[in-house]
Order: sequence, then C-alpha cells, then structure tokens
Amino acid sequence: MSSPILYPYQQRYLRDAARFKAGMWSRQTGKTFTTTLEAVLDVLEAEAEGRVARWTILSVSRDRALDAMDNGVKLHLRAFKQAFEALDLPFEHDELAHVVKLPGGSYIRAIASKPSTARGMSDNLILDEFAHHQDNRAIWTALLPVVSKPGLKLRVISTPNGVGDKFHEIMTAQESIFSRHVVTIHDAVRDGLPRDVEELRRAMNDPEAWAQEFECQFVDAASSWLPYELIAACEVPEPGPYDGGPCFVGMDFAARGDLTVIAVLEEVGDVLHCREIIELRRTRFAEQLAELDRIMSQYRVTRAALDQTGLGEMSVQEAKRRHGMLRIEGVLFSAARKLDLATALKQRFEDRAIRIPARPELRADLHSVKREMGATGAPRLTAERNGNGHADRFWALALACGAADTRGRLVIGPFEAATPESMTGRAPSITRDLSTREVGLW
Repeated sequence: MSSPILYPYQQRYLRDAARFKAGMWSRQTGKTFTTTLEAVLDVLEAEAEGRVARWTILSVSRDRALDAMDNGVKLHLRAFKQAFEALDLPFEHDELAHVVKLPGGSYIRAIASKPSTARGMSDNLILDEFAHHQDNRAIWTALLPVVSKPGLKLRVISTPNGVGDKFHEIMTAQESIFSRHVVTIHDAVRDGLPRDVEELRRAMNDPEAWAQEFECQFVDAASSWLPYELIAACEVPEPGPYDGGPCFVGMDFAARGDLTVIAVLEEVGDVLHCREIIELRRTRFAEQLAELDRIMSQYRVTRAALDQTGLGEMSVQEAKRRHGMLRIEGVLFSAARKLDLATALKQRFEDRAIRIPARPELRADLHSVKREMGATGAPRLTAERNGNGHADRFWALALACGAADTRGRLVIGPFEAATPESMTGRAPSITRDLSTREVGLW
C-alpha cells in the first residue's frame, strides 16, 4: 500500500505511536482527517495480521460524527481500495452509530458524545473537537476506564475553547502522560499547507476568535462572552436613584426553575445606569405582568424589549395591549438575534457605557454565557442551567441594551403614573425626535 501525501506536521503526528496522544491544531489544518487516517491504518494492519482492531470516534454532534466517517474514514478506505460495509446502527436511546466494518471483523464507528455513550465500550477512542463537547469533564470521567485495558489507545484532538475545561487541563498540565502536538496556522503554512493567513485573519475580523481558532491560544474571553475584568470595570456599589431620564427595559420570561428577570436601564448622557433588576421565581404570569406595569408607570420607559419565545408569547401580546405597540417590542430568540443582543451588551461593557451593581450573583450570571464556535465557524452562545437560573439576568440586560440601541429613538410624552385609561391598549403620546433620527422599529 502506498502512503498518502501528507504535510510534515501530519507525518510527525502519525509517526507518534504513544498510547495517549493529544493534538491541539488550528482550524483548516486537517486534524480529523489525520486522526481518522491513523485509525484506518491501524485496522488495516490488524486485518493483514489476522487480528481485530476496533475504534470509536466520539464527536460533538451527530452531524460531526457523520462527517468524520464520510470525509475521513471512508475516504481513506477507498484510497486504499479496501472493501468495507457501511452501516447506521441504533445505539443507546435515540442515538445512531455510523459504522464501517471490515471483512476480518475490525470496525470504526462514530457517535455523538454523551457521558452515557462512553460507558460499556472496549475500543480505541478518538475524542474529536473535545474542547467543544458539552460537559467534557463528565465525559472524561466516563471514558477513561474504557481505555484502561493495556494496549488500547486514546486520541484527543481539538481547537481550544477557553480555559478551565478538561482539554485545557490536558494541554497545559505540568506533568502529563499525553504526547502533545500543537499546530497553529503559522506552523501548518510553514510546513507547506496552502493558506493565505492574512486573508483568513481579515475574514475572521475578531482578534479573540482568531487567537483561539487559528493560533491555538487559550483565551478566557474566547469561552466567556463577558470576562470578569470587563464586568468589574462597569460595577458600582449599588444602583443610584432614578434621575427621571429615559429608560430602557429588558424582560426575560421563565417558568418553573428559571428566573423571570426585568432589567431597568436609565440613560444618563452616553451611559446606561442599572436602576433595578427584578428577579421573580415561580411567579404566575399575571404577577409578572403586574411587576412590568409597575416599572412602566414608575419610570419614563422609552422602549421595553420582552422575550417573546415560547412562554413569552401571550405575555408580550398582553403587555402591548396595556402599554402600546410602539413601546413594547417582542423579541424571538433565534441564534442570530441572541448574538445581536449579546453583542449590544458586550459593546456597552467594552465602551464602559453601562453601570451595574456589584453583586456576586449578577457577576456570575453575566460570566456564565460562553461563546463556542459551531461547525461552520459562526459563534453560538451557551450557558449551563443551575440553581441560580439560566443566564436570565444576562439576557434581561442584553434585551434592555438592545432596546437602547434600536435605530430611531421614540420620545415619550410627559412622565405620569399609569391609570386605568392608559392601560386600554392606547399608546402614550409619541413625537419624532427630528434633531436625531426618524422613529424606527425593530
């Protein structure tokens, strides 16, 4: 069999026969391609010697598992003109295993990664994009006994995904049993990979993402949307008194375990000052709307952005009826819209144009939202649910900042307390601010 043409960094990785091996490679450098080639070479050697070799690839998703098989394993087997049988077999619960079986009994399979899927195996393992697996520490705890049998191999490959996870620990531990390979985009290009580094950098247009995805740096900001130092720079001991200025409100609805949170931001010059954060747990929707009524009457609210997704649908309709279509905006939390809102919030923190109370639960909530890179390279935002909520304060503040950044300011008439007449669905008096911009809606 003739060897495929590989770049030197790929050849170095393949020549390393260590039992425990980790690869931290830049995007677009072929880490999955190379690691699946190692598995294919191993099963072909076993078949030639009359042995059986088994490999399991744990991927971050079902789509990634299928991609590893189609554009890795099957591609290599066809290049070697090796006969194989391709199967999709049911695995645990509703999971599906993509399998290639060779005539002598060896196989390679790929499945979506969960802590439960790692139990009960006795295979060589590949953890593909391990830093991006949800709860990778739990997965690690479940899988390590799988490779305890002498001779079984473990391969861990990924780009970084911030600090503090198991992949970060594997790649930075002072004393490690892993043979570690680091390949940045610069290393790969020096070894002959045809890539225009400057073109890629300009296309990314995000220094933090570039450092993580292409230069293999563990950046705290790459995992946490709002690093602690950014949050701390905008904290004040407690919210100051309301000064009568225009306010922007964000409301994230919830039921059962999570919090319904209302954030009130007053605009003072170019800075948004948090005047109130209301947290409601296990509260009936009628009571949640009553709290919103209080906010709308107590503050001079220019615009309120309410989470309309799922549970918020009927509440938003009722809020519009009570306070007017122009002051209440329903926001559907699509991935793109969430990213827009989170970006508006982050921009405020980066510009030091927001002030929030220095409270531990708020600080932890703001830091809990993580940025991860999807398979296409587009960022997505995630947060783990815990007893303190599900980043509900983060999203209430993001909604309020989104309301403040809406193109076109609505100028509300003289501030006055709500009356029964004002809650019949008629909007408050509204004029155009001709000194700035036209009235606009989201």
